[in-house]
Amino acid sequence: MSIYFDNSATTKPLPEVARLVYETLCGEETFGNPGSLHRLGVLAEKNLNASAEKIASVLSCKKEELFFTSCGSESVNTSIMGYVHANPRMGKKIISTRTEHKASLESLSRLEQEGYEVCYIPVGLDGRPDLDALEKELDENTALLTFTHVNNESGAILPLSDIIAIRNKKNRNTKIHLDCVQSLGKLPIALSRMGVDMASFSGHKIHALKGFGLLYIKTGVRVQPLILGGGQQKGMRSGTQSPYLASAFALALEKAYEDIDGNLEKMTALRDGFSSELEKIGAAILSPKDALPYVLNVSFPSFQSETMLHCLEERGIYVSTVSACSSKIKAVSYVLLEMGVRRELAKNAVRFSFSRFNTKDEMDAAIAAISEIYEKYKV
Repeated sequence: MSIYFDNSATTKPLPEVARLVYETLCGEETFGNPGSLHRLGVLAEKNLNASAEKIASVLSCKKEELFFTSCGSESVNTSIMGYVHANPRMGKKIISTRTEHKASLESLSRLEQEGYEVCYIPVGLDGRPDLDALEKELDENTALLTFTHVNNESGAILPLSDIIAIRNKKNRNTKIHLDCVQSLGKLPIALSRMGVDMASFSGHKIHALKGFGLLYIKTGVRVQPLILGGGQQKGMRSGTQSPYLASAFALALEKAYEDIDGNLEKMTALRDGFSSELEKIGAAILSPKDALPYVLNVSFPSFQSETMLHCLEERGIYVSTVSACSSKIKAVSYVLLEMGVRRELAKNAVRFSFSRFNTKDEMDAAIAAISEIYEKYKV
């Protein structure tokens, strides 16, 4: 039996999602192109619209504010670059942090090459942006704030209400983009009440499928399209839409919200117990104490991160070191270093990321395996 603790990288699709996808793909009348004018196209479009309505209902927004993309990265790219390109008069300054996902950091780097000023405010060991620095830097030339709702490596939760208060105090015209890839399905998200202007999501992080992303753009916010072509989705995102991916996402989202508060409470208790046992073994907990309980970053003294990863893999336990988007590059986590974690701890860091389906028995088995590894290999 294997134990999967790498859910920040991807999640296993729900069985009901897999069944829905099979039925949609193989159905006699459900495989059509939603852009076609014949009956099969009309049925596909109806399916697509039904999914959009379900998603909008769960996320508390208008269906017209949602756009289907190929992944979270595309949604992030479109939000950041598309907004500033569409609104050149709103300013040439963007504020973010260096602990963002690479999808954000690479977008910001490209904008810097185009002449935009990107201000990276520092973060602390709690993984949160320095709010005093934010208030100091936010001015009349600031077009955009872009932050991650939940950090994919530390689990740190953004103090969104504080950031919105600072924005409202300093420049109400500054727009806010939120990367919600890791928070979706784990924290309640009601877009109409959150105070953000754009938000990005991904399907395969919530037990849906890879290849589907979601982009929220508040009514009245102008964003330049990233992908051009046939003009689908009101010209915001060209390309043939996938009814089966959309319906899979809608179903997975509904399932995630069925007991989102109860799952959060359960995972907090499991994470706290797991953390306590790890500390008894000698591990150092790097995630903030108030981090989202679905992500736990841990440093194992005497074990480089890859060594612990492969020792656990030999025992059927799957974890990660840095983000999956950076894992092919042998490097210490830039997120941990930017938080101020000492390099000797960061180089030994392992990320355990959970789903609501993980159990105490699995965590107990992981503790037993780590104890065995320490006994066998610790210098």
